[in-house]
Amino acid sequence: MRGLQEEHAGVRIAHQRKLAGFTQRGLAARIPYSYSLLRQVEEGRKNASPDLVSAVARVLRIDVTVLTGQPYVTELQQDRLAALIRPIRESLDLYDLHDFDVDEPGGPHGPHRLHGAPGPHGPHGPHVAPSGSGARTPAELADQADEMCRLVRATQLSKAAHGLPSLIAEVTAAVHRRPSTVLWQTLGSAYRTAHDIATKLGFYDLATIALDRLGWAAERGSDPLLAAVRQYMRALTYFREGEHTIGLRLIDAGHRALSYADSAEQESRETLAVRGQLHLGASVIAARAHDADAVESHLRHAASYAERTGEAERVYWLSFGPANVAVHEVSAQVEMRRYGKALEKSRTVHLPHGWPMSRRAHFYVDRARAEMETGCCDAALESVVTARKLAPEQTRYHPGARETINGLVAQRRRTPDSLDNMAAWLCR
Repeated sequence: MRGLQEEHAGVRIAHQRKLAGFTQRGLAARIPYSYSLLRQVEEGRKNASPDLVSAVARVLRIDVTVLTGQPYVTELQQDRLAALIRPIRESLDLYDLHDFDVDEPGGPHGPHRLHGAPGPHGPHGPHVAPSGSGARTPAELADQADEMCRLVRATQLSKAAHGLPSLIAEVTAAVHRRPSTVLWQTLGSAYRTAHDIATKLGFYDLATIALDRLGWAAERGSDPLLAAVRQYMRALTYFREGEHTIGLRLIDAGHRALSYADSAEQESRETLAVRGQLHLGASVIAARAHDADAVESHLRHAASYAERTGEAERVYWLSFGPANVAVHEVSAQVEMRRYGKALEKSRTVHLPHGWPMSRRAHFYVDRARAEMETGCCDAALESVVTARKLAPEQTRYHPGARETINGLVAQRRRTPDSLDNMAAWLCR
């Protein structure tokens, strides 16, 4: 089959291994996986788990994206998403400009707005009110930043990416003219959305820049909760790279950031939700390090916070609560390669009505991996199909979904039409 099977992670691992001068046995001796499994992965007969990919990347001293193939530029161009990345990148670079005018000719909203990327309201993007009596209020800007977060959770990535650069430019100009806590928090929220879009589309360098900007805004806005959320997101970056120790240190830094909250805020629902989410992040990082005791401890702490908060879906858009604890337990079991336990747990998970599509789809991708690894191939395909229906843009660019489909193709001598069509859609 053309497409995924020609470009699966195993092919890239073999290529990079040879460039580094390793034999298969030599590389296998340096990673916590057998020579037999590595050989099967390179030949496309087994899928490459995220843990194996990160282990190989560490040994070869390359970025994980070299082996996953992200960002998937061809598909991004076909979906007209690639052109949306540069405007976001340029809007992030405006952070320290105190004197730019969002309406000046050639500026972010003039004839050459961010290199002319089309916006949802025409070739120059959405209208931005000039400074003065017609300028939007801090509350109105905060509402739009909140809407951007909602769009990403609904996996309407292209719509969010279209509107985000102009919002960042407008809030940046406003906060330098009339700095306030609300505006700094709004800018931090917009930076967080930039991080989420970049991450979901595979532009991890851009995601890192967005997190730097988020920390800068959180500090100026004196927002310890936003600072803690940033450390949580930084930790997940190192989780992807397989750097467990650094990831857990960043989780600890997030807890320390919360200690700066006012005493009255320490027991607030918002603070408890962020603390709980930090424990959930630590649980999957510990799982990839195969530290079962730490996983159990972090999930237990998260569950205790979830009992107190309930489903806190709008707290910094973290979707924290009992459902997210259950979903993270499934993810942790998958990361520890306890696929049977992951599948058993997944059958007891009940996702709340109105839960964000992004979280729902991610759960189904995790479940698909557990189903594939336990030989439930039809169920695994159905789970990926469900993820696609819920969040097509997110699923198409999710490396886990692509590798799962690769694994299913490899396990079947004759692929059914539904599997063949899914593989073609992921890499058409």
